[in-house]
Amino acid sequence: MGRLDSRAAIVTGGARGIGAAIARRFAAEGAAVTIADVLREEGESLAAELGPPTRFHTLDVTNPHDWSAAIAEAERAVGPLSLLVNNAGILEFGSIEMQAPESFRRVLDVNLYGAWLGLHTAVPALRRAGGGVVVNISSTAGLMGYAELGAYTASKWGLRGLTKAAALELARDGVRVCSIHPGPISTPMTAGMDDSVTSGQPIPRFGRPEEVAAMALFVAADATYSTGCEFVVDGGATAGSMILADPAT
Repeated sequence: MGRLDSRAAIVTGGARGIGAAIARRFAAEGAAVTIADVLREEGESLAAELGPPTRFHTLDVTNPHDWSAAIAEAERAVGPLSLLVNNAGILEFGSIEMQAPESFRRVLDVNLYGAWLGLHTAVPALRRAGGGVVVNISSTAGLMGYAELGAYTASKWGLRGLTKAAALELARDGVRVCSIHPGPISTPMTAGMDDSVTSGQPIPRFGRPEEVAAMALFVAADATYSTGCEFVVDGGATAGSMILADPAT
């Protein structure tokens, strides 16, 4: 018996990386997962690999019509939606001075507006299900600042705040809303980063998507007294600095 048996779930950005790992883990625990992504070929391939009732649905998270269609399809197939993972996100480097305005807006549109739109559209379905769980995949950039990543950092802090507002609004409907804050994770998004990114962490390596998926499963299935809060998967990166003073000075 799975921990998510017969529960309908949508995972955005589910075709690869962290989203794909969450889709795999949820499906293995009995959820009927809709993999929602703009990457059709990769998404359909993963859905075929996992088999029914897993399915793929093309979803641009900034498109209200795509959201309505994805939720309606999931409900037709397995019943009211009770799990939503807002994972879709993009990262674009650029200083505050040099980043193009359209680039800044694009990052906020996907990472923050897309998650808000998912929540906005899914609330009636979550109510029909009698409650549920929303997991917003933020970042350690939602807990601290990063130079050259102003748009990404702003979007992830915004998602953290949206999580808290939604948790307060939806508690009366039996819906829990939490955010997960991964540090550097080995995915296509971080493929160009070297080991210097993680060398100063207490656990000096990139995380694995499966480690974030394990946290997402815990939040969805077991963290029944938690809402509006942050769960961190970062190798200790946000614990503090490991730079030690020279004992000779």
